[in-house]
Amino acid sequence: KKALRIPGGLWGTTVTLMLAMLSTPVAEGRDSPEDFVVQFKGLCYFTNGTERVRHVTRYIYNREEYARFDSDWGEYRAVTPLGRPDAEYWNSQKDILESTRAEADTVCRHNYQSELRTTLQRRVEPTVTISPSRTEALNHHNLLVCSVTDFYPGQIKVRWFRNDQQETAGIVSTPLIRNGD
Repeated sequence: KKALRIPGGLWGTTVTLMLAMLSTPVAEGRDSPEDFVVQFKGLCYFTNGTERVRHVTRYIYNREEYARFDSDWGEYRAVTPLGRPDAEYWNSQKDILESTRAEADTVCRHNYQSELRTTLQRRVEPTVTISPSRTEALNHHNLLVCSVTDFYPGQIKVRWFRNDQQETAGIVSTPLIRNGD
């Protein structure tokens, strides 16, 4: 059974954060903005499988990061003055801090194992089509075009052979054209 874990501590933090953001302009004597965006982004960085795991959570208000937790630091830090009160508060709450510190294991490593079975080990054989060129170039009587599509992962090497011998002369290749995935 596949279960993707979302850090529980972050949801509570996000609600607290949203309430703080809603009240910030009022506390400063201004009206709340009509449109605003509050985001948090939980990121997991893996080196050599799960040998080294780094967990980073970014807190963003209207496209500006204002606070961050980084497992390398083990604490929250303000990125802008807006983030200072939140970082100080979160660092003073031992339960929030302990929960967030554990997320490299409880979230990142857990999700790595789940994704390993589906995404990270995914392999799709390419579809190969060989056809004569549409435009016959001068002095190239048998010009062929090879199209390779629908493969994953994106690393592929295409080689031409004639009578079990690899052809290297007269070969023209294009770089990989990504489809946006």
